[in-house]
Amino acid sequence: WGDEIFIMPHGLEVDHGNNIWVTDVGLHQIFKFDSNGNLLLKIGEEGISGDDESHFNLPTDIAVSKDGSFYVSDGYGNSRIIKFSSTGQYLFEWGKFGKDEGEFNIPHGIDLDKYENIYVADRENNRIQKFDNRGNFITSWQNTLTDQLYSVTIDKNNNHLYGIDYWVVDKTVIKGSDIFRLDLNANLQLQFGRSGMYEGPISRYHDIAVDDEGNIYVGDILGNKVQKFLRVIK
Repeated sequence: WGDEIFIMPHGLEVDHGNNIWVTDVGLHQIFKFDSNGNLLLKIGEEGISGDDESHFNLPTDIAVSKDGSFYVSDGYGNSRIIKFSSTGQYLFEWGKFGKDEGEFNIPHGIDLDKYENIYVADRENNRIQKFDNRGNFITSWQNTLTDQLYSVTIDKNNNHLYGIDYWVVDKTVIKGSDIFRLDLNANLQLQFGRSGMYEGPISRYHDIAVDDEGNIYVGDILGNKVQKFLRVIK
């Protein structure tokens, strides 16, 4: 579904009730559907950008808490994280453009751990920032290898934090993406992709998800495909 609804759906989330959430950067809106595609909630004004409590500016991603409240990374046009109640009521926000702690340069991906801490892929600052559920900064991980860190996801069963990056040299030579696995304190544990442990094509991972068994799924916008990696226990 969505052919007559969306312009550019960008962020995708499935909540604890199997409802499906979508951010549309073209419409500046957030949508919530049930698992059959029936619209349950829509916030933001269609086609109208803004930076107040009822408008977004190219919202990139969304993460939903167990109680149904949700966080929006807003995003390409704004540099903030906004929290809403389960019914879509504005609660609070934090962040502004910059590179200090709690500031963002394109907050591009967002997810929550089982303790309700928030992890943000701060894309152009090439890092992951971690906050508590009031938006207070806890820690961060700085990627020093490339230029952009696109997205994050949490494996809640194994307490792993995953991130993906992209590397292109002089805007012409494409090196591709890596997948990073960190603990919840943002300590790097494992890295694979273009840098090794991978025999697939050069890829540009734009989003990442993990299933209940710890398998990894990445959306490759260079190859226009989804890749799956099986979790191997050693």
